[in-house]
Amino acid sequence: MRIALVDSGIGMLSTAAALFAARPDADLFLSMDPDHMPWGPRAPGEVIERALAGAEAAVAAAGGDVDAVVVPCNTASVHGLTELRARFEPEVPVVGTVPAIKPAAAAGAPIAVWSTEATTRSEYQRRLVETFARGVDVTPVACRGLAEAVESADPGRIAEAVSYAAERTPARVGAIVLGCTHYDLVGGAITEALGREGAAAGVGLFTAAGAVAAQTLRRIGEAPVEARAGRVRVLASGRPARLPDAARAYPAGRALAVGEAAPTR
Repeated sequence: MRIALVDSGIGMLSTAAALFAARPDADLFLSMDPDHMPWGPRAPGEVIERALAGAEAAVAAAGGDVDAVVVPCNTASVHGLTELRARFEPEVPVVGTVPAIKPAAAAGAPIAVWSTEATTRSEYQRRLVETFARGVDVTPVACRGLAEAVESADPGRIAEAVSYAAERTPARVGAIVLGCTHYDLVGGAITEALGREGAAAGVGLFTAAGAVAAQTLRRIGEAPVEARAGRVRVLASGRPARLPDAARAYPAGRALAVGEAAPTR
């Protein structure tokens, strides 16, 4: 089993780690784009171009054949899924990422949606809230600088950015939707900060990583688990690379590092 994952940076780690845990025999091709990140502020056409380039590079690294292309990035999913599916489907399923607003809102209690400043302002997020959280008290929280802080793995920057968002999260909320895949990597810091800022005790965090991994394996279909251990290969803007040092600062990155293969050209 060979699976390509496409994102601008290490936001893909939580989804990749979920796939690796579910299918330790799978070969994962992690296509990051450090030369052009972050994608969030870029025009839609640029995001589409970068997502297509990343997917093509991953497929080429896999010998021209993968079982699925996964886009564990909200920005790339918003702008690039149509073009990615036109390029690869129906032969290869393409799986995108949608913030977990629907399950978070299911109980009817107030929720907050943490996302990037651009996504918070987007028509995309507004439609998701209208579709899946109608009648629910929803607070959008623009997490200034949090994705960039996570990408840096700098504890000080992370703490500052998380605190900024936590201060803007009402105490009444019962669930937080993490609307950027980078945020998954600092879930513990988010929970801790919410407690410090007086948010409701026991607030739940809703992420998309597990659901995206499960959907990917459903789309691939049943395949026997092989005895071999899968390998993790990394691309940096199309070049063979190693996992970034920042990735190893997080449990998901360390789990993937166990299966990392040496770069090959």
